[in-house]
Amino acid sequence: MKFSKMHGLGNDFVIVNALAEKKLGNLEELAKRVCHRNFGIGADGLILVLPSEEADIRMRIFNSDGSEPEMCGNGIRCFARYIYQESIVPKEVIRVETLAGIIVPRLITEGSLISGIQVDMGPPVLDPDQIPVRGYASAPVVDVPLEVDGQTLSITAVSMGNPHCVVFVPDLDAVFFDTLGPKLETHPAFPRKTNVEFVQVINNEKVKVRVWERGAGPTLACGTGACAVAVAGSLSGRTSRKVTVCLPGGDLDILWDQHDNRVYMTGPAVEVFRGEFFI
Repeated sequence: MKFSKMHGLGNDFVIVNALAEKKLGNLEELAKRVCHRNFGIGADGLILVLPSEEADIRMRIFNSDGSEPEMCGNGIRCFARYIYQESIVPKEVIRVETLAGIIVPRLITEGSLISGIQVDMGPPVLDPDQIPVRGYASAPVVDVPLEVDGQTLSITAVSMGNPHCVVFVPDLDAVFFDTLGPKLETHPAFPRKTNVEFVQVINNEKVKVRVWERGAGPTLACGTGACAVAVAGSLSGRTSRKVTVCLPGGDLDILWDQHDNRVYMTGPAVEVFRGEFFI
């Protein structure tokens, strides 16, 4: 199986052109093998390029534990760069079919170089039933109490095609990240589990974030998570609608446009190497 290894701010993926690679077998098991950092290539997720009847192309992504999320913000930037540079879809604006609907990345070019990718992530989902989050009747679910491990946290729930639990904290370094992350991910309030973002506000237009991703654990960046953080910050009055989200792997620029209610994410995507994996 031929592959390309790519990352968006350190959130890394193995990308496979499934238009050419036909015999991939059980995809959940393949993702576990490929993503293993000792016995495989090593990645947070496996991404497949597939044909679409609804858009230019289709993206499927599997987490390192074999689960299949609806969407991935960093992953779709890597996906867009890959299919553009491989001339699979040689357009700077690409319509991509995902489990979260049609997502539209736009490549930002300077001459022949790709300097970044902006993705129209669509409007945020704030209805508790659609996020989904249980125990809260009305939208938006902003700064509500949630009992976790004997303590009460204030959370904000947002979906960007996948569920997010945003927790604002005064000091990011003081958070019991490895304990609270998995307990929030699997909390009964989130029937499909959830991604978790711990957020420290630096100022009105800048925040610092650590991410515990559903199905992957701690990652260096999360694109949908950064979008959810910007929405949560604006809804709670902590930030403006345009914010720089500083993640361990680097920064993403997020705009929640007040005119069309859509969230726009801008950031890099980098190819690291190519190879063959024996399946």
